[in-house]
Amino acid sequence: MSVTRFGKVAVLMGGWSSERAVSLNSGSAVLQALLRRGVDAHGIDVGPGVARQLSEGDYQRAFVMLHGRGGEDGVIQGVLESLGIPYTGSGVLGSALSMDKVKSKQIWQAAGLPALPFELLLEESNPASVVERLGLPLAVKPAREGSSIGISKVTQPAQLLPAWREAARYDTQVLVEPWLDGGEYTAAILGDEELPLIRIEAAGEFYDYHAKYQAQDTCYYCPSGLPVERERELRQIALRAFRAVGAAGWGRVDFLLDEQGKAWLVENNTLPGMTDHSLVPMAAQAAGIGFDDLVVRILAESLEYRSREEMHVVQAR
Repeated sequence: MSVTRFGKVAVLMGGWSSERAVSLNSGSAVLQALLRRGVDAHGIDVGPGVARQLSEGDYQRAFVMLHGRGGEDGVIQGVLESLGIPYTGSGVLGSALSMDKVKSKQIWQAAGLPALPFELLLEESNPASVVERLGLPLAVKPAREGSSIGISKVTQPAQLLPAWREAARYDTQVLVEPWLDGGEYTAAILGDEELPLIRIEAAGEFYDYHAKYQAQDTCYYCPSGLPVERERELRQIALRAFRAVGAAGWGRVDFLLDEQGKAWLVENNTLPGMTDHSLVPMAAQAAGIGFDDLVVRILAESLEYRSREEMHVVQAR
């Protein structure tokens, strides 16, 4: 594959979300991989003037590595669409729906996919009533955040209001759902291919920000240890969930198992971390795809300026 066909590539990173530091690390790793492959790539720390910067810089393509608000929610994709610059990953709609845990769960439930029961938690919600409907323990989380930011585990009704306050620091919408302890898995998606599953074991209570980016004792298993047929089934569910919310190009679908072994979808990540020790590169390595090859393949998935949602609807039929 000749990299000259990509033209001048902007690697968009940083931004203003709570995941800025992670985004800078991912973007830097992607930039270095593209440069090693001879791509005319340039890093851009995204700020208010990014549209002018992209327009005046005569970029032919963008590799989006903006985690969280402003990058993973369809905002930067809308900017790129308006400028006519092809870009990596999901389009405006797929990004926005995936970022919103409430909307994505509603879509999964409507599609007959296994999404946990949930409800929006309000400051005035009655803790006893919530527990009566959903049981204990519970997970309380912001509806539109990533990297497990703002998540709390609730084991008694009195903890619900403090958990709501913590999540509400990051979003006006807070959701609550059953907490599962049967095992955590993730499925990376590359194009129309599901990569090998990864089983995650955090040393702490759950796979939080510290366990993801700072801890040295988080364990990752790939192969996952599941029977072949069971892994194939879960990978297919992940791909269906990815497509159901209009996601495309590449990403990652996270799910949990309950104590009976039933899988429940947690969230769809349209812009997962991309350092050489992150989950998607780990799954790609298990499939025989090195980090630099993975980065180039993701860039090659970027499409010319047109509606990604229309393309995806056609693929799903």
